[in-house]
Amino acid sequence: MTTRSENRDLWIRRYHPADDSAVRLLCLPHAGGSASFYFPVSQALSPGIEVLAVQYPGRQDRRLEPCPDSIAELADSLLPLLVDEWADRPLALFGHSMGASLAFELAGLLEQRAGILPVMLFASGRRAPSRFRPEDDVHLRGDEALLLEIKQLAGTDSRVLGDDEVLRMVLPAIRSDYRVAELYRPERVHQVSCPVMALVGDNDPKAQLDDVRAWQEHTSGAFTMEVFPGGHFYLTEQAPRLITRIGEVLTAAPADR
Repeated sequence: MTTRSENRDLWIRRYHPADDSAVRLLCLPHAGGSASFYFPVSQALSPGIEVLAVQYPGRQDRRLEPCPDSIAELADSLLPLLVDEWADRPLALFGHSMGASLAFELAGLLEQRAGILPVMLFASGRRAPSRFRPEDDVHLRGDEALLLEIKQLAGTDSRVLGDDEVLRMVLPAIRSDYRVAELYRPERVHQVSCPVMALVGDNDPKAQLDDVRAWQEHTSGAFTMEVFPGGHFYLTEQAPRLITRIGEVLTAAPADR
């Protein structure tokens, strides 16, 4: 039987514990991504802001576990962990691409089921939940087409793409994540009360600016939008600037609430 602490450690990676931080930032990876993607963010923001990074099933040390079937399933798994273990101080959510959809779902559940209002929801590189597109069928394409999509978005290290053995291990998880992200429809949550900051690259083929701006329809709180140079993975190219901005926002947020 898995204990509560073991389950917590499976899902939540706490690379730089900061027991005296004023706020926590929960980071949710993109399709095919893992918690380690956010190690540099944790390193940069600690100790003032404690970063918690989520590790989804089906990758790295959880590769033998079944991949999630839906955003709702992921949110339902994470919600009790956050409420029981990590809600003793203000909590912010950052999600990139698929992770932004999960952040939105989680923010709604935290508010509705636990009375916890995140201090900020950072929605990065993702269209608003109400904006769907007919081209959202990457998960149905063959392996070569899926690999081409990944390469075009520059979201996976080329060294991994060149290693057939590694690629065979990660491709099923990537395909599953694409399916989860592309089929997501917000059935339980349509609007949150927490503030939302939408973040996007100015040349992101997956997130047009008008579709990103539509995040304002999904919050009754404050809405802001910031555009960075770059494509879908602008956040790797613009990491210092983005991390500094996140730190500025969260340093101010707890005092405002």
